[in-house]
Amino acid sequence: MIPSAIFARYARALADVALANGEDAVVLRDLDTYGEIFRQVPALLEAFDSPAVQREAKERVLSSLLMRYPVSPAARNFLRILLDHHRIRYFAEVCDYFVKTVNERKGIVAARVTSATAMGEAELSILRARLSSATGKQVTLSLSTDPDLLAGVVVQIGSTVYDGSIRTQLEEMRRRLAREG
Repeated sequence: MIPSAIFARYARALADVALANGEDAVVLRDLDTYGEIFRQVPALLEAFDSPAVQREAKERVLSSLLMRYPVSPAARNFLRILLDHHRIRYFAEVCDYFVKTVNERKGIVAARVTSATAMGEAELSILRARLSSATGKQVTLSLSTDPDLLAGVVVQIGSTVYDGSIRTQLEEMRRRLAREG
């Protein structure tokens, strides 16, 4: 397995270019497009990674893709660099680091929010404001539901988990009663 430091190095270089040109949103959209292409046709990444496929053939395939699905110059160069350096099989991992790097530089933090039921826009707005206040950063929310929570929410920001679920509160109450009883 390739070290994550290498993913981060490619991601930082792309972030440098994208942010300097004010194209971070465009590059992200372009990367999402190619991420979806690679998810839909995993054989592409296998062919790009295969030593049995000649370099010229790989370059022709990538050029054809870029003609059919055009992207910004930064994203196009990025794809070519990954191919040239035999790193294109790590496309998804590098893209994840790119998003983290851009968000970090822009003062944005991602929060994963799990609730028992779908939250309304008003609730999300309040939650976003409270999390922004707590972190001192702009917060983007990634939402999911888990009916086993009963009620409340669980928020994860980085490695920190804020558990405000009823399930956890009930478990804590049960532990306290067991200790006292």
